[in-house]
Amino acid sequence: MTRSVAADLIQLQPVGTLELVRESVPVGARIGVIGGPPCQGFSRANTASSADDPRNELPKLYLDIVERLQQEYTVEFVVFENVLGIRDRKHAAKYKELVEGLRTLDFDVTEKELCSLDFGVPQNRRRIILSAMRDGQGYAAVRPVRKAGKKTVREAIEGLPAPKYFDRKLTAVDIPVHANHWTMRPKSLKFSNPGASFSDGRSFKRLEWDQPSPTVAYGHREIHVHPNGTRRLSIYEAMLLQGFPKSFVLEGNLSEQVEQVSNAVPPPLGKSIASAVKRALKVGKNCKADVLEN
Repeated sequence: MTRSVAADLIQLQPVGTLELVRESVPVGARIGVIGGPPCQGFSRANTASSADDPRNELPKLYLDIVERLQQEYTVEFVVFENVLGIRDRKHAAKYKELVEGLRTLDFDVTEKELCSLDFGVPQNRRRIILSAMRDGQGYAAVRPVRKAGKKTVREAIEGLPAPKYFDRKLTAVDIPVHANHWTMRPKSLKFSNPGASFSDGRSFKRLEWDQPSPTVAYGHREIHVHPNGTRRLSIYEAMLLQGFPKSFVLEGNLSEQVEQVSNAVPPPLGKSIASAVKRALKVGKNCKADVLEN
């Protein structure tokens, strides 16, 4: 069984992270590190973002954790995901520090800009992916393979019955179709006139049936408007636009589920990246069956 730990890496720091890894992984094992430090400080959607946002120090902490793990484990690969804004001019120094830091730790780094739409996910979600393979091992380049799949909102969510609206007494068994098929109750007068045009602003961005969804990344009361214009998307509909399997269930209250679906890497994209890393490892001179089959 996979062990999961929810913790604050700022509080844990590299030493605390190493202690947690030791509890589950034998010292000396070959491991990989996958992560994506919070992107809000780098996001172009955050118009108030600045280079000195304290959250922008987290990629450096990520590097420090990798370096600490290297002292007791063989870190074969590192995967890092973040928004395109991390490469913008005002954040360029942090991004360069990250890439050069990985190279200093003896990794061969591949930088790619990937769009979820190219991996079977009906969403325009572009992200920076850094794939760092341990240098000197003969590993191949990490090359995710594009995948055909859903391209439009219609293909993902058309035909679903109306969701339940948020109520503090609501339980999962009260929600039709799927435990996450619920959303905020429509209160704005805009929802009573679905034939009217909606603004392109973050608060009332209405999806189009025959287009891919814009990035599923919702802030406070910014869940995208359903194509019919009468309500916002349900959490389940957002999950389908992210490419989650229909059987997957998010836990927590409505706000926590909004955060989870917004912060997730679309599973089909994540799978393609993982498969690409696996293929790269197969070429290496030290590859072992246990690494390749997991």
